[in-house]
Amino acid sequence: MELLPQLLLAGVVIGSIYALAALGFVLIYKSSRVINFAHGQIIATGAFIAFALTQRGLNFWLAGLIAMLITFGLGMLIERVFLRRMVGEPIISVIMVTIGLSSVIEGLIHLTPYGAGNFSFTTPAVLSGEGLSVLGTQLSRTQLAGVLTALALLGGFTYFFNKSTLGITMRAVADDQMAAMSVGTSVERVFALAWAAAALTAAAAGVILGLMSGLTLGGLAGIGLKVFPVVILGGLDSVVGAIVGGMLIGVLENLSAGYLDGLVPGGGTREVFPFIVLIAVLLLRPYGLFGTKEIERV
Repeated sequence: MELLPQLLLAGVVIGSIYALAALGFVLIYKSSRVINFAHGQIIATGAFIAFALTQRGLNFWLAGLIAMLITFGLGMLIERVFLRRMVGEPIISVIMVTIGLSSVIEGLIHLTPYGAGNFSFTTPAVLSGEGLSVLGTQLSRTQLAGVLTALALLGGFTYFFNKSTLGITMRAVADDQMAAMSVGTSVERVFALAWAAAALTAAAAGVILGLMSGLTLGGLAGIGLKVFPVVILGGLDSVVGAIVGGMLIGVLENLSAGYLDGLVPGGGTREVFPFIVLIAVLLLRPYGLFGTKEIERV
């Protein structure tokens, strides 16, 4: 009976990171209807920038903040150089550009000292002490800090989209670009901000994940693929959906690992189960739990 709360808590911890990573997909899709297949590589970029700064003596927190600001600028640069030229082009062309970007970014990381091997942050002193016992399960300070940081950022972006003028403007652009342009809204500015904000959240997710689980290029970049079930389950254009989907996928993959691995030769159900959920959602409710149901008359 002790296994269940352990699996649930572990699922919530990893689910909060999934939700933060999925937020980047949602921010871009919500404003421009583009799915960014390079998101995992941007997550890795942010994490390795922070790690490189700590290797040069910077405080972990300051390094994380600078990494987020640098990737914020990187996201804006990517939109300006590559994506802005694709406005009005078929969606498959835009998707192919993001797939190409994923390969280019990953190739560039391979040119640095961090392209191969395993690395880990030095745990800050404040996170090294005893953790917190929840439902008989011990959560480390690092895990608690990761969950709280992820939830704070998710809450901040939820407030931003619902209450701030700029957030409402971004939602308006997503709903109808032509109508937004007709009232003087700069769609290009909104797109750039969406890519920049998505890159910032990606860096935050990468740093938190790197602190909790270590840094490898394959592991960090692979998160970009692993959060697809999250955004499909929650709804591609829903911030709340990213949060709920992240938690559900995190819990489900831990439950499958805890209860099904012993029944399957070789185990590994954790890696498969989220994509079974993805297929089921696409078949039964393609717009997800909280996504917008779009009806087109032909």
